[in-house]
Amino acid sequence: MDTAILPSTLLLTMLLSVGLFFFIRASTKDRTQQVQLVSSRDEATLMPQLQEYFLSRSYRVAAVDREQNSVIFEGFVRPSWFLAVFLTLLAAIGLICISLVLSLLFPHLGTVLFATVLLSPFSGIFYWQKAGRPEKVKLMVEPTHGEQNKLSKITVVAHRDELLELQTALQLDKSE
Repeated sequence: MDTAILPSTLLLTMLLSVGLFFFIRASTKDRTQQVQLVSSRDEATLMPQLQEYFLSRSYRVAAVDREQNSVIFEGFVRPSWFLAVFLTLLAAIGLICISLVLSLLFPHLGTVLFATVLLSPFSGIFYWQKAGRPEKVKLMVEPTHGEQNKLSKITVVAHRDELLELQTALQLDKSE
C-alpha cells in the first residue's frame, strides 16, 4: 500500500476518535436551562396542574418558598439502556477502525491491537454512572395581567427535555 495513504488514514481516524470521545463525554453533560412560559390559566388553577404534572413524572416537592412563590421539585433521572448500548457500539466501531489502521501500519501487532475493542464497554459504563443523577426543577409562577384576561408567567429552571415535555403537556407558550 502507498506510504502516504496509511499515515493520512491514521490521522483522519484519530480525528474521528477524538470526536467520538467528546461525543461520549457530552452524553452525560448537564443541559439545564431557564425558560419563561405563559399560560392563559390563572395562578390558582395552574399551580395544582403543575404539581400534578411533576408528581406524575416521579418528582417530589423538595422546597417551597411562599415569598417568591416558587417550588423546587427533585427527581432522579435514570440513564437510558438504549444510549448505553449505543455508546458501547459506537466505541467498539471506533476502536475497530483505529485497530485496523494501526494493524496495517504495524503488522506484527495485528491481533494485539484488536483486543482494544474489549475496552468499548467502558463507554457504556461511564455513561451509566454519570447520567443517573438527581435532577432539580425550580418553578416560579407570577400573575400578570394581559390585555383582556389574566395570564400567568411561569419561570422554570430544568433540563431542556423536561422543559419541552412540560410545554407540550400543559400547552404553555414561550414568553417573548
